[in-house]
Amino acid sequence: MSSHLLDLATARRSGRPRGITSVCSAHPTIIRAALRRGSVTNQPVLIEATCNQVNHLGGYTGMTPADFVGMVELIALEEGLDRNQLIFGGDHLGPNPWRKEPSEVALAKARDMVMAYVRAGFSKIHLDTSMGCAGEPAALDDDTIAARAADLCRVAEAAAEAAGLPQPLYVLGTEVPVPGGADHVLETVEPTSPDAARKTISIHRETFLAAGLEDAFERVLAFVVQPGVEFGSENVVAYNPAKAADLAAVLNDHEGLVFEAHSTDYQSETALAALVRDGFPILKVGPGVTFAYREALYALDMIASELVSSYGARPLAAAMERLMLDHPVDWQGHYHGGEDSLRLQRHYSYSDRIRYYWNRPEAASAVAKLLNALNGRTIPQPLMHQFFPGLAMAGNTADGIILASVDHVLASYDRAVHQASSQI
Repeated sequence: MSSHLLDLATARRSGRPRGITSVCSAHPTIIRAALRRGSVTNQPVLIEATCNQVNHLGGYTGMTPADFVGMVELIALEEGLDRNQLIFGGDHLGPNPWRKEPSEVALAKARDMVMAYVRAGFSKIHLDTSMGCAGEPAALDDDTIAARAADLCRVAEAAAEAAGLPQPLYVLGTEVPVPGGADHVLETVEPTSPDAARKTISIHRETFLAAGLEDAFERVLAFVVQPGVEFGSENVVAYNPAKAADLAAVLNDHEGLVFEAHSTDYQSETALAALVRDGFPILKVGPGVTFAYREALYALDMIASELVSSYGARPLAAAMERLMLDHPVDWQGHYHGGEDSLRLQRHYSYSDRIRYYWNRPEAASAVAKLLNALNGRTIPQPLMHQFFPGLAMAGNTADGIILASVDHVLASYDRAVHQASSQI
């Protein structure tokens, strides 16, 4: 299925652009929804893990790359998805998880992480070495970034060869929206300047060739740039094709390349299709799908409160509030304002920092209590209309409703990546 990625640039040049959704989540329900959709559409499914989320030391999920692949493959088997439809991507692979350590230490760990990703079967590798480590500037110069990326690329190439696996495809470049969304309201976001994009491509090409990585650079399928999309706690900056036109035109001079768009969460279907049409066909989504998951759980929490007298008054929401107050590290520093504002952001922010808590035992127990309360119960249509007006006919069991809510987001992406050519 890697050929599907390599064909994205050809499709754009032929005037029939298409894209692919990059589902960036380690949550089993999100992954199940994506794989179930793939089993129905028979299209490739790109599942990505990030360096903080999954790494050779476990990441914040406790999973190594091999663990992650094993989890996804098991769900694929349960959903009847052909293993050959799966593409695994590693996102922001570099020293970021260890950037507070000296560069030699952080980069050594990054090498081990890249090796683990490749050996586990990840075939799409985004190398991100843009961040400074201890004693370095927060943002590094282009030459240093490219040199460190080439170093990690060499490790990936050797790991694939030693494991007898196909050589990976690469994504380079680092000018991305703030991971998880901005922490303040933004009225507009400027796209990457065309000159900056050209410089990034040129320096990486020169550095890779000087390092003897010509073959690897031929497998670079995309560069990450900022197309002008972003979201914060309460607002979304929509894609503006006119503002990104000069940036998109850079691709006309680089046959075989496309751009990768991060933080496309909450964009309209029209905007997503325009991104694909304009040369940003790899559309990353993460918080947008976990936001839909949380929405469904909270609506079911209210339904259970109405339907099951012994359930209580929104115990899931109350449990999550206690959990986030007891363990604030994953939202503090990202949310701002008074106590009322912070409380709302903890639960309803587009940045969806609550997603970091669902795998904790307290959250898992509260979700299990909700599902057990609704197990075997048919949710009356009037309650469906009250809390799920857009999904009233999508099914009325709790598990089905959760998956349908996530799929509603994925379906929008699916239509956008396959219908972009109709906008030309």
